[in-house]
Amino acid sequence: MSADRRDTGIPPTRRATVTSLGLTLALTLIVAFAVAAPAVGATSSHSDGAKHSSLDTAIGQLLARSDGPQGVIAVVDRHGHLSVHSAGTSLVGASTPITPQDHLRLASVAKAFSGAVALSLVSQRRLHLNDTVGRWLPALPAAWSKVTLAQLLQHTSGIPDFSQTAAFRDALLAAPLTPPAHKTLLTYVTDPTLLFHPGSEYRYSNSDNIIVALMVEAATGQSYEEQLATRVLTPLGLTGTSLPEGATLPAPFAPGYQPDPPLAPTDVTGLFAAGWSWSSGGVVSTPLDATAFVRAYARGGTTDAVTHAAQFRFRTGSSEPPGPGVNSVGLAIFRYQTRCGTVYGHTGNTPGYTQFIGSTADGSESVTVSINAQITPKISTDAFAALQKVYLAGVCAALDG
Repeated sequence: MSADRRDTGIPPTRRATVTSLGLTLALTLIVAFAVAAPAVGATSSHSDGAKHSSLDTAIGQLLARSDGPQGVIAVVDRHGHLSVHSAGTSLVGASTPITPQDHLRLASVAKAFSGAVALSLVSQRRLHLNDTVGRWLPALPAAWSKVTLAQLLQHTSGIPDFSQTAAFRDALLAAPLTPPAHKTLLTYVTDPTLLFHPGSEYRYSNSDNIIVALMVEAATGQSYEEQLATRVLTPLGLTGTSLPEGATLPAPFAPGYQPDPPLAPTDVTGLFAAGWSWSSGGVVSTPLDATAFVRAYARGGTTDAVTHAAQFRFRTGSSEPPGPGVNSVGLAIFRYQTRCGTVYGHTGNTPGYTQFIGSTADGSESVTVSINAQITPKISTDAFAALQKVYLAGVCAALDG
């Protein structure tokens, strides 16, 4: 790959490896070369503090692992004062760290964006939390017709996850760079029977946020992408955020890798088109934009007070992958209760990237953590435990200074 990081294609010599790797990665699409770690850099007057030192140490320990990521960036924002902790490299063979302006795949953090769009419409009474799938999308399976928007946003719908089916896996592997029409994603659920009575249980499902976006389109007569720009990206000034269809990332970007010790990591940046996950996981953004988004989202900056209060009614439920501390789920947002305090946000993982965004309820203090590798409990328990320490250290740095 060239040093300017513009090439997202898979190197020809790695195609066979990526093909076999793809079968495994497809199953963890949204859910789901050892290098010495260079010194962590922090650009803040807080970098001398104990909490920030602990964050730097946690990042260094994660990077020292042979099954860890190539690079880590954590952006801590305390009342508008940013501290950037970036270590490792964004590109194998180079010494360039991930920067706050680099584009990365947000994976399931995209669900918070679809939540922001839907809740904005709820605040204007163009959608209602008790609106049903049957009302807005009568062509979808009759078994789903009584599921409400609130249940979709809280993953209590009982609708099966399209990304966990054999049909989806086969279609993705057959044409990874050619995504289907958005409604087609739901057709990979070959058995539409609900997994449980809506509202009775929590189960994370990528189908939920596809349906949310389709409801947005039905209610507004515009594409989800247009509504995302109108209701979230433009008002919040998120100029580095987009929802592409293809596999290309805007420049500059940090390539995503799959650790494969003792072999060199595999570049999986362009493994599949973003349209395969769309509103459930396709958003691309920068650490700076992710920081601005979570601060506004947590404080209710894209909705009204009544809807925001409904969003912040939590029940037991973990994000995918789990965030720091005790996880609880609201409407398209998670609560993370840690020993240093509570933040609200989302996590995400996809081949090549893992993300965490969290903010206090008033939006005054926040942390975002991005790595250019997919690390989850299913992939590596120990590596994920080290990543969780980074998350917790980031929260402590944001809340305790």
